[in-house]
Amino acid sequence: MKTILLSMLLAVAVADKPSFTYDAPAPRPSGPVRVIEIIRDDRVHPAADGSYTFDVETEDGISRHEAGGVGGSQQGSVNFKFPDGQVFDLQFVADANGYQPQSPFLPVAPAFPHPIPAHALRQIERARQEEAARARGEIRQAPSQSYGHPQ
Repeated sequence: MKTILLSMLLAVAVADKPSFTYDAPAPRPSGPVRVIEIIRDDRVHPAADGSYTFDVETEDGISRHEAGGVGGSQQGSVNFKFPDGQVFDLQFVADANGYQPQSPFLPVAPAFPHPIPAHALRQIERARQEEAARARGEIRQAPSQSYGHPQ
């Protein structure tokens, strides 16, 4: 009985063991593959100061331009045409302020749905005044409301 129970537990453990291997996807039957030619590939590899540029364009209308300079700042653009004929254009800058893309195709957050209530504005102003007074040393830091070590 113990042997049967042990073999059943072993079978369940082996069946539930996750697989940590990756198998390439099975090939899908498809028609002939069209190779898109690169019609322009102009690159200036990084110079001693770190500056570089590249311009790439493919025969199907995709283009990419990027330039970088001293300090790690970069700017560039990506352009292509959607199947419906619309032209996608993305301009970007990446610098100390982070990645800053600009495009009419990027989503925009909706406007705040309503004005901030007057009582909330009063609380915000009161907190600002208390913080300024605390910074000037006019009032002491309020005791913590959390539990902690006795003082």
